[in-house]
Amino acid sequence: MKTIIVSNRLPVKMKEKDGEYIPMPSEGGLATGLGSIYRQGDNVWIGWPGTVTAEEHYGQIEEKLKSQNLKPVFLTQEEINNFYEGFSNEVLWPVFHYMSTYARYEQQYWDYYVQVNQKFKAAILEVAEPGDVIWIHDYQLLLLPQMIREEQPDATIGFFQHIPFPSYELFRLIPWRNELLEGMLGADLLGFHTFDDARHFLQATSRLLPVITSSNMITVNDRSVVVETFPMGIDYKKYESLAHMPSVAHQVRNLRERFQLQHIVLTIDRLDYSKGILQRLQAFELLLQLHPEYIEKIGMCMIVVPSRDNVQQYSALRDDIDKLVGNINARYRTMGWAPIHYFYRSFPLEILSALYNLADICLVSPMRDGMNLVSKEYVASRIHHDGVLILSEMAGASKELIDAVIVNPNNIGAIARAIDEAINMPILEQRRRMLPMRQIVEKFNIHHWVKLFMDTLNDVKRNQQSMLAKRINTEMAQQLATRYAASGKRALFLDYDGTLVGFKVNIDQASPDEELYALLEELANDPANSLVMISGRKYETMEQWFGRLPIDLIAEHGAWVKLKDTKWVQQPGLQDQWKKDIQPVLETFTDRTAGSFIEEKSYSLVWHYRKVEEGLGELRANELMNTLRYYTADKALQLLAGDKVIEVKNVEINKGKAANAWFKSHDYDFVMAMGDDLTDEDIFKALPEEAITIKVGSYMSAARFYLRSHQEVRHVLKMLTKAGGQTIAK
Repeated sequence: MKTIIVSNRLPVKMKEKDGEYIPMPSEGGLATGLGSIYRQGDNVWIGWPGTVTAEEHYGQIEEKLKSQNLKPVFLTQEEINNFYEGFSNEVLWPVFHYMSTYARYEQQYWDYYVQVNQKFKAAILEVAEPGDVIWIHDYQLLLLPQMIREEQPDATIGFFQHIPFPSYELFRLIPWRNELLEGMLGADLLGFHTFDDARHFLQATSRLLPVITSSNMITVNDRSVVVETFPMGIDYKKYESLAHMPSVAHQVRNLRERFQLQHIVLTIDRLDYSKGILQRLQAFELLLQLHPEYIEKIGMCMIVVPSRDNVQQYSALRDDIDKLVGNINARYRTMGWAPIHYFYRSFPLEILSALYNLADICLVSPMRDGMNLVSKEYVASRIHHDGVLILSEMAGASKELIDAVIVNPNNIGAIARAIDEAINMPILEQRRRMLPMRQIVEKFNIHHWVKLFMDTLNDVKRNQQSMLAKRINTEMAQQLATRYAASGKRALFLDYDGTLVGFKVNIDQASPDEELYALLEELANDPANSLVMISGRKYETMEQWFGRLPIDLIAEHGAWVKLKDTKWVQQPGLQDQWKKDIQPVLETFTDRTAGSFIEEKSYSLVWHYRKVEEGLGELRANELMNTLRYYTADKALQLLAGDKVIEVKNVEINKGKAANAWFKSHDYDFVMAMGDDLTDEDIFKALPEEAITIKVGSYMSAARFYLRSHQEVRHVLKMLTKAGGQTIAK
């Protein structure tokens, strides 16, 4: 068993020198974190080697990389132009960073995106074996998980998104939105930096695809996909140790002599419109306007790493930055001082470490960022626990580094005030903020991130195997039918709504159909069977629908019982005076929520929100549950949250108690119960251990087995009646 890491780029870049290709290592955080994985044993990292070359050189490059456990996927210039520069960076990047006006929805881009994802699939299948773990990274490969799943249904696949995932309203702008979601759902575990990103993905999936979403889990056919947050970290020890190096300390002294400033503001970014560089410069200019006393005492050291200069938006952004920096320096500089030291290039790691140690303030203000590791690198470098981090609330890191000075990157005045606050922040306050941030960055480092993701992926896979063991497939159904046929005395407990019939927006439309009547009659007419319909429905409704059948009926979760050929009997000792306190609360919520309504039963009240707008119903239901907990705290009442319903009932009413009371003896050699919601869990727990308990619609249950839908329930029951009929015929 091995681990296969897949990303758009390999952790090295091939450089050509005198006809020889040499791998140059990357300093990226991902390469650092995953280094401990891909270098071990037979593990492998698959990705583009960072260069376009003729086919005759492929063999040489493959051989060079093989010794480092790397496998290249070669791309043509046309594929790079359309897949990477095109779809990845002109569709996904702007939409996912909330800059949808920059997006270009070209069909050709999409075609190449599919084509290159298929290239990666082919490369994976060349090395993937049963039992391997495949970890796919980032937005360039959103289709890849499902492509692998189709070829290897049992594969263990993780996917991590390194950039933000947009809200549903933005994501739905993409013409190929469904295909992208379906591609991602091929994974077993989907990781995001923040809870917001995970929530946006879950919302988009639930609104665009016919899947079942519950909490952070999506059920796709028989497979559960878990959506979780994993804030990415950095190599804390590396940045901390760099700060202690004599060479870095020497660089710090040199830089301090060069700048000769009391206060240095550091900003480091890649050239991109999502980084908020122009707004940051405007804020710095505003600070100088409002506080002329800072002239010759403060300076901004701004590093912008070149990126995609050939793209119109990026070249225009660079021109705008050049102009604004020039204007600010021209307006405020003196003979011996310039307000902004602007560098349009990358720097070696030692120089960056020196700058992190030198800067009194680190200003990180992206308009939108998945995580932003510069903020964490600055914190890790501050070995004296001083310095101030000003951090955009739109960066994923702001959810962890809450002791930073948090700003809205669109609020120029707020950024200027934050810089002023940072300049005047006492050293004790700086340390009070910096120390907990350093502890967070140290604990949640890149190695912790890798381990947490891989451990969670293994847990998800184990749970999936457990789920598959509970799922009643054709073979298990046949075994069940054989056991049914061989038994002489059977007790069958059947829930109604969600178990024998599907969910209906109008509760009165969920009446039995002729097929169901025929099925129930056939089960009831078998002399070996005792058939019990046990439901939350009103007893009047149960009588109307099933009174003519030779079966026992338990209504309103056990408040009313009718054995065949007898009258309805009410459970003694029940009270309903509590309704006068609870009814007004439900009416208030009904008045506030269009489409909701109240159903009154003998000893319970039910608030239905199945007709309420998606999202609003769930919001109101959560609010109502919290309110009802207060009103029911000192009463013998139980709150039940079901499928688009909230029910308040006497605590004595319980399907499990009703089922136990129904048993007159325990000499049944076949006991089965089927149900779909929380109230049925009481039956599953109350029945004997050897009973066959089946949850419908979910495997998360005390039941021993599960079925996906009411159609599958009917199919299994038909198999039982057929097996029983064959036994009677003999």
